[in-house]
Amino acid sequence: MTDASVIPVDVQADIRGRLAAAEREHGVRVLLAVESGSRAWGFASPDSDYDVRFIYAPPPDWYLDIEEKRDVIEYPIVDEIDINGWDVRKALNLFRRSNPAFVEWIQSPIVYAQEGFFADKSRELLPKVYDCARGIGHYRSMAWNNYRGYLRDNLVPLKKYFYVLRPLLAIRWIERFGRPPPIEFDRLLAMLDGDDRLLGEIARLLEKKKAAGEMERAARIEPLNAFIESELAAADARSLVKGSKGETLALLNALFREVLAETGHRVQVG
Repeated sequence: MTDASVIPVDVQADIRGRLAAAEREHGVRVLLAVESGSRAWGFASPDSDYDVRFIYAPPPDWYLDIEEKRDVIEYPIVDEIDINGWDVRKALNLFRRSNPAFVEWIQSPIVYAQEGFFADKSRELLPKVYDCARGIGHYRSMAWNNYRGYLRDNLVPLKKYFYVLRPLLAIRWIERFGRPPPIEFDRLLAMLDGDDRLLGEIARLLEKKKAAGEMERAARIEPLNAFIESELAAADARSLVKGSKGETLALLNALFREVLAETGHRVQVG
């Protein structure tokens, strides 16, 4: 995993300060904090928010009361920093279902904080837990929703091309390799090797996107629309059969208990 060096130093310091404040305010320990969204994907606009997501562990006895408790920590967006997190039990339950947000968080190339073994162990378990059919279903739905909603007009939001292209290339990755796709857009472009015309169109669009505002619109790009429509039709023609991941519950329960044991030890030592 890489560090957050692509993020301005003052923004990094602000984010880490807010994470430390969240730990103190809620009495939790941040296990992993990453950048999510367009900055992690590699096609942020100059005015894109910083989408900071984190997984945290409360003290073990937090889980012993009978009443339900809030299992997320959320803050309003301030100075373009959007920060919120999930309790580790919630996160692992979502991991069990191949939740796309969690799967992308643990693969983010921009890491603000990582403590203990939770993140590395989750990445190690990812190939065993991930359901490729669920992944394809998610990315197909994401591509269709953004295409239908934004890319059929004469003037279209530039960023929405990437919200369709990235999931379509992710589908190709899953089908080719049978494992979770990377979240970085430039790595997914390997799925277009040999299609120089399409790669050229995407490269030009990417340069425009990185210089444009979040809401910038431009004329529809017909070669990209033709590719998108072809890929969507091909994705719809495939049947999805979910795999059997019966052993994953035991693996994730074990990880949960290990995290609680480590957190309890730290609380006692502290």
